[in-house]
Amino acid sequence: MTGRSVLAFQERHYTLADLDALAAGLAAELHEHGVRAGHRVAVMSSNRPEFVVALRALWRLGVAAVLLSPAWKQREVRHALTLTSPVFAVGDHPVLAEVMPMRHLDEPLDAADPGPAQANDPSSDAVLVFSSGTTGMPKAVRHTHASLAAAVRHWREALQVSPSDRLQVMTPPSHILGLLNIVMALDAGAWIRLHPRFDIDTMLAHIESDRITIEMAVAPIALALSAHPRLESFDLSSLRYIMWCATPVTESVAAAVAARTGVRWVTAYGASELPVISCNDLYDAKLDTVGRAVPGVALRIVALDTGELVGPGTEGEIQVRSESAMAGYLPADSTAAAFADGWYRTGDVGSVDGDGWLRITDRAKEMIKVRGFQVAPAEIEAVLHGHRAVEDCAVFGVPAADGEAIVAAVKLSAAVPPDELAELVSDQLASYKRPGRVVVVDEIPRLPSGKVLRRILKERLWTSV
Repeated sequence: MTGRSVLAFQERHYTLADLDALAAGLAAELHEHGVRAGHRVAVMSSNRPEFVVALRALWRLGVAAVLLSPAWKQREVRHALTLTSPVFAVGDHPVLAEVMPMRHLDEPLDAADPGPAQANDPSSDAVLVFSSGTTGMPKAVRHTHASLAAAVRHWREALQVSPSDRLQVMTPPSHILGLLNIVMALDAGAWIRLHPRFDIDTMLAHIESDRITIEMAVAPIALALSAHPRLESFDLSSLRYIMWCATPVTESVAAAVAARTGVRWVTAYGASELPVISCNDLYDAKLDTVGRAVPGVALRIVALDTGELVGPGTEGEIQVRSESAMAGYLPADSTAAAFADGWYRTGDVGSVDGDGWLRITDRAKEMIKVRGFQVAPAEIEAVLHGHRAVEDCAVFGVPAADGEAIVAAVKLSAAVPPDELAELVSDQLASYKRPGRVVVVDEIPRLPSGKVLRRILKERLWTSV
């Protein structure tokens, strides 16, 4: 192998030239299968070098990658494929292979001469990720080459990543955070190690052995760090900081880790639809905030009832304008409601103080945030309604150490063990969407319009859950 290693996985190491040669070989193979510029190809893969190769191969062909979560079951996969109409698939997951032709990533990849790089039309789709809506099954979020490049640039500049940095990624590459970290690290010339799954001891051992400089953490990783009985035994001195992403910081957890290791925390804020919104000061983070808007991103707070601008310190909906905003949703008719005069409506409630620090206090949307993943209550409710004994149901979230826990309230026509209903959900949806608690109630409170009064339901059940 010649050149500098930029990516590692277990004992394997890759240079950029290696990745480009393998991507050229896979692109040629996909072309033989009829994949052409303007098409979409489904990708359902664990975190591995072949995922990176597949992404680069698709972009060589001018093809958009449709990123499917490896946690999904067939119901979710079929819905995503119906929305996006890919012509082919690559991956390592049997669920995808069961429903359409798939090039398995366990099969050896052949290298080819990459030739001169071809630029993609900036306005063409580069990647489609999925973001659950409050109305049910996930929506596809379309990012063009231009919007993804802007997100990568904003993330790299916010984190001050240079070729001397070393990162590792344990979050799924189908999630916007995992994707952004991988693409950004390679774009910046940094070194990155991929792991097929999260394991706290593996993570700590590699911070030490690989001299990792930036560690990404979602809430479960932060909790695992604070609970680790031998945390002090690992040499974490190479770390510049740990970035807490996807959920608000639990300050007591961050403080406990910092006290035991001396490593500082930073937090940031983004969404699948607009990946990089704000980031904290890397050297003097205010962990009760998600930082300030990153350069190139405009923030505003508007009143929830009138949509009028509000002043510093006043709560309202957080709205954002940026080059990194999505091109739109699939289904396309969902797009208009996500924007107001060109500003992306986050659905989050917060305030900006006079110095530009952004605080998030609530969510206008009814999404449940489970370990960094957005879960739509209506999606779980649709599954529960399919049970013969469920007359009515409502799903909501309650605070938990790693974000929120899912509670399902059900009105039954016949006795059913709660575990049976929870199993029904986990049989059809990703495991993180399984309710942690199923509570039987006499009624589900609703408005005359039929809208579930989740707040009232949550208040009634609070002491029991």
